[in-house]
Amino acid sequence: MHSANVTHVANVPPQAPLDGPQAWGTDLAFQGDHVFVGNYDGFSVFDVSDPTRPAAVSRVLCPGEQNDVSVSGNLLFLSVDSPRGGPACGSEEGRRGSDEGWEGIRIFDITDKAHPAFVSAVRTECGSHTHTLVPGKDGDEVYLYISSPGPEPESTTCPAPHDNLSVVEVPVKDPAAAKVVSMPKISEEKDEESLGGCHDITAYPEKDLAAAACFGDGLLLDISDRPHPRVLQRVHDEENFSIWHSATFDNAAGKVVFGDELGGGVSATCDGATPENHGADAVYDLSEDRKLTLRGYFKIPREQQPDENCVAHNGSLLPVPGRDIMVQSWYQGGVSIWDFTDASAPREIGFFERGPVEGVGGSWSAYYYNGYIYSSDITKGLDVLRIDDPLTDPARKVTLKELNAQTQVSYPE
Repeated sequence: MHSANVTHVANVPPQAPLDGPQAWGTDLAFQGDHVFVGNYDGFSVFDVSDPTRPAAVSRVLCPGEQNDVSVSGNLLFLSVDSPRGGPACGSEEGRRGSDEGWEGIRIFDITDKAHPAFVSAVRTECGSHTHTLVPGKDGDEVYLYISSPGPEPESTTCPAPHDNLSVVEVPVKDPAAAKVVSMPKISEEKDEESLGGCHDITAYPEKDLAAAACFGDGLLLDISDRPHPRVLQRVHDEENFSIWHSATFDNAAGKVVFGDELGGGVSATCDGATPENHGADAVYDLSEDRKLTLRGYFKIPREQQPDENCVAHNGSLLPVPGRDIMVQSWYQGGVSIWDFTDASAPREIGFFERGPVEGVGGSWSAYYYNGYIYSSDITKGLDVLRIDDPLTDPARKVTLKELNAQTQVSYPE
């Protein structure tokens, strides 16, 4: 199923060695004519110089849930949030809660994209569920803001209270020297039975701002001092939100969209039994004095089956001057393109979805890059879509050299 303005132009199904029983496709990153696709069992590199015919450049076996991916120059970073026997790709699966299990960030050199090379790794408290790449101001370092849930009872590697994130500093010319340089407290203290930490953070370095989805609330952060982000405001939504999952700024940094991953991504929350503002997006205005004010909600208007996992997930802004439009994944709810220019009345303008599959499936991440939408489907592989619509066509005039969706860059208005 798809709207008349959306065309499915390509699919690359999972292939060995990344085609095991839980070799789920996860996040995406982009650089030049290449797209990097995370997978629970490693990552893939595709040449998309012709987006209608993606060509595999390499597939790297390196197990570690979730293997969310970002790229910067010749470096690639993977998030690992499941215990391993060690940081090497060949390490065995570890035991959760063990003091000896390794979790954190793996770093690869991708100078030769056909043969990515493991460089080093950094262990982080509670592992790395996701990470956000933030360039340093002098160009000599990049910083990774590490998000992870916790605490874990009786664990020395993820102790209570887990009310912080980890900041990893990576010297660009010496990535093997990467290390944790700070662990700023950004959440309110939780009791030992509750989740702390954050799920996802989106940075807007040009504005010295970041928006963090931290399980129980959403945060606005000042990141002018890159290694030491600090909280400017905390917003709650106990009536409609369950798991604050992700965030997206508009181009002017005058709005923030927060998403709620009700059910953790494995539940059916787009069915007729779930309220329309649950498992949805919330649109906030962001004033010049850096205050967030709730304006409206958005949820895909197509009711899903009661056995289809569906909820708001990863998305990115389209570079459309004068309008606020983003593309977003909804697991088995598919890919949605929606307009939040009017924050109080957002609306869908296009979509693509496959229909029900058995078990957990659907689009994990959907991002716009240089004229096309790329979607990482959990079980079906890499999808490439095109939207042809007067509202979105101006975005084709913008060409990026690199895109990590959680590291927003401005485009000309």
